[in-house]
Amino acid sequence: MDEQVGLKEKNWSEGIAKWMVWLSGIVGFEMAEEILQRVGQVNVSDTSIWRCTQERGKQFQTLAERERAQAMALPKGYGEPLRELTPKGWMGIAMDGGMIHIRGEGWKELKVGCVFEVEVLPTLDEVTGDVVELGHAVRNSYVAHLGGPEVFGEKVWAEAQRRGWERAVESEVIGDGALWIWNLAKEHFYDSHQVVDWYHATEHLAAASHLLYGEGTAAAKRWFKAQKTVLFQGHALRIAQELSAAAEEHHGVAEELKREAGYFRNNHRRMNYLEMREEGWPIGSGMVESGIKQFKARFTGPGMRWSRSGAERLLPIRAAIMSGRFDAVWQRACNSPQN
Repeated sequence: MDEQVGLKEKNWSEGIAKWMVWLSGIVGFEMAEEILQRVGQVNVSDTSIWRCTQERGKQFQTLAERERAQAMALPKGYGEPLRELTPKGWMGIAMDGGMIHIRGEGWKELKVGCVFEVEVLPTLDEVTGDVVELGHAVRNSYVAHLGGPEVFGEKVWAEAQRRGWERAVESEVIGDGALWIWNLAKEHFYDSHQVVDWYHATEHLAAASHLLYGEGTAAAKRWFKAQKTVLFQGHALRIAQELSAAAEEHHGVAEELKREAGYFRNNHRRMNYLEMREEGWPIGSGMVESGIKQFKARFTGPGMRWSRSGAERLLPIRAAIMSGRFDAVWQRACNSPQN
């Protein structure tokens, strides 16, 4: 029986195999089976779709590993020719993590990186109602890694190199304040501006207000609103000093206040929000948070539990689709003519 199945699968056209893999990067295998039957009049089982995706996903993996090795060996850019950068010539990196469930291991962190270009666009200010010129991340592309920061950092660097990082006039790295992100920035993107995501910073500010005055109280809301302005103006060190002083008086939450003070003190050079925004840089990490949501939409549906190899073979497929590069990656990884 297995030999018959194998023979049938070998007879798939490259076009059908490509449909199966592409659909598998977007929806579950059972849904991919139904779509192929209803739309393409192609009768293929979800098990066969899974087998094909695993086989081609391994080829996607091999290509990604080869590109990573090349990027680490060669300091100059490589890869397919790309169109010119945005008029400013600015690029950026954003990094963060989300959780997916691996059978036998439990919930594990999936590290996600976004490489983008920066473009200044007219934007509605939600506070004032005015239209202002703000920096936005455009032409986003993504990489993901189920594992530690070292290999992940090399994957992000490879994608940045492919995108033409060395042509960028200036660049930035956005993160949530996690130390591993800044260690990778120091190693691979040492001359880039570093920015702690504005929304993560305000979450820490809100946590500090709750510690000082109690969650939901009028005093907490007043303090948060006042200090939010201070933070936006680039005075994170002043906030750290205030929280450190408050820790001496609020003994019951002294350790928590010291921890929040340390967050602002350690990151104060990455919190020049007004200056960065006025210069035209994004100050939020929405581009990578959106990427994490897109990965989770495929990997964390109801009841989804993945083998490590199954997840690792599907991840580069999902990343290629999210980056708008599936056809190009398929052509390079699977040695098939581009449709």
